[in-house]
This record gives sequence, C-alpha cells and structure tokens, in this order.
Amino acid sequence: MTTLTVALGERAYPIHIGAGLLADPILYCPHLIGTQVMIVTNETVAPLYLEQLSQALTGYQVREVILPDGEQYKTLEVWNRIFDALLDARFGRNCTLIALGGGVIGDMAGFAAACYQRGVAFIQVPTTLLAQVDSSVGGKTGVNHASGKNMIGAFYQPRAVIADTTTLNTLPQRELSAGLAEVIKYGFIRDADFLDWLEAQLPALLARDPDALAHAIQRSCEIKAEIVAADELESGQRALLNFGHTFGHAIETGAGYGNWLHGEAVGAGMCMAADLSARFGWLSAADLARVRRLVASAGLPTEPPADLSVERFLELMAVDKKVLNGTLRLVLLRQLGEATVTGNIDPGLLQATLRR
Repeated sequence: MTTLTVALGERAYPIHIGAGLLADPILYCPHLIGTQVMIVTNETVAPLYLEQLSQALTGYQVREVILPDGEQYKTLEVWNRIFDALLDARFGRNCTLIALGGGVIGDMAGFAAACYQRGVAFIQVPTTLLAQVDSSVGGKTGVNHASGKNMIGAFYQPRAVIADTTTLNTLPQRELSAGLAEVIKYGFIRDADFLDWLEAQLPALLARDPDALAHAIQRSCEIKAEIVAADELESGQRALLNFGHTFGHAIETGAGYGNWLHGEAVGAGMCMAADLSARFGWLSAADLARVRRLVASAGLPTEPPADLSVERFLELMAVDKKVLNGTLRLVLLRQLGEATVTGNIDPGLLQATLRR
C-alpha cells in the first residue's frame, strides 16, 4: 500500500492506494464518526463489492442506498434518495457516508454529505480508474443540470480516500480507457516525463498490468494532491486540472448525459484544446499529432460528435464554471507538460477549432 496526503491543515486526509484495501477495517475506523454508516453505491457496483465493504464495518450500524448507474442519473431527483435513506434510518449529525463506486457516486455522496444536517463525514472508496485518479480526490462534489454538467455542488473534502486497485479487474474496457483520459491529462498539464512514461507504458496499462496501473494512479494522485493543497477552491492553478473539460463537458451535455462517458468527452476535448493551442502558436504540428496519437492509442475519441454545430458548442461552453464576468476562459498548453488558463481567446481561432 502507498499512502499520500492531501495537505489541507486540520482537514488533511490520506489517499491509500493498493490491492485488497476495500475490506480492511483498519483503514476505515480512524475516519468514521459515530456508529452510523450509510454506504452509497449503485446497481452495478453493489453486487460486486457491497458485501465486502459491509463486512469490514462489523460493529457499526450499516445501511445502504443503491442508486441507478449512469451519468444520466446524476440529478437532484436521484440525489434526494440519499436523504430519504438517511432520514428513514434516523441517521444523525454524527454519521458517516461512504461513497462506493465511480465518479458519479462519489460526486453525489459527497454532495449529500456536504448538505445533510449542514455537513457530515464521508469517505471515498473509488472503484473505477477515473475516480481513483481524479474525482475522488480534491473535494469537488455535485450533480448535473440539463443546461450544464456539475453546475450544482459544493467543495467538500472527504476524510479519506481508499483506492483498491483490484476493483479495476471488474472494470469494462471502455471504462478503463475513460479513466486513462484523466491520467494522460496530468502528463499534458504538469509532467512531461510522466507523459513520456505513459507513451511507453500504454499497452501495459490497457492490459491492466498491476505495477503500471499502480504507478499511474500514484503519480496522478500526487499531482492532484499538490494542486489541491495549493488551491483548494480553484481560485488559481487548480483550474489547470480542467484541461479539455470545457470542450468535454459541452460534448457530454450536447450528446445527452450517459451517451459519452466523461473520459471519452475529455479525450476529444483535450484534442480540441491542443488544436486551439497550436493555433495560438504554442504547440507545433508534431506536438499536436503526439496529443492525438496518445489519446487515440488509449482507445478514446479524438473528435467530438459530428452533429454538434459550432453554434451549439459555443452555447454550451458559455455555461461553464470557468466563465468569469461573461468571459470564457480555457485551459490551453504552452508546451507539452505546461498548461495555462487564458481568457484572451480570438473568436476566429476558437471557431476554426470547432469547425475542424
């Protein structure tokens, strides 16, 4: 097991990464508040891992709420079922929520924990690659709105992240590729050496080599933990983690939630952001080709849906959390391994990227 720390002073918390961690009670006990525990999971994950987790919590009053699986269910209506379960079980302010699942479950359970009785403890137990390297770390929680992804939510940190790498053995290949989008993102924005390593090790990652996956998860979490510790509420450098996401969120919303996986949309979105970076003169043609080649090699799309018009893209991108005083800001690459946030965007260049 490897343990990293998200350094947030009194609210610092560990990220445990390793095989066979899900059923280890020692990892949970220091972070459980009271005796009441509500496990939030979904219909896909529950048959696989709910019993193991429940057995690790022997001696606690454990209940569970099982939600439908999919981005299309990340809504206020489905989210409210968590409160129904908490209230039906008469859970108080000293309860703990545990998010057992991928990014959707983690976001919804974390947002519920932020709101229930004005805030209760929660623990992230991510079971997808995307959740283990990205969404479980950093305290972004929320639900979607028909007009935009993750537009309703809160910053609310977990008390611990327990990433059991053996859960990736049951992950569909499409979901594995979607998770690799977020892994690749870290190389593009922060670590050129990691980018080199990813290009060399991508076949091993796709084949689920445990050592390769463990390193990819650890390095991704290291980068995210560093950025979150420096800028918890995204007032500055944390926005760099959204490379490809403004384009990607527009794809997810425009295509209909659930039709494109988040990582698939981010894969295409990173290629679009790289294309715009090249139009700014920051990336060479060879750099741009390298971005597209790595994204495609991970099994991800490099182009958005053909039926999303330029006008619809611009409309959807205008509903983005990085829009400031009506100005769209985008994360672009000054070079591979170095990202920047810019609001000085030539509309003609942006439209050229969208038309392409």
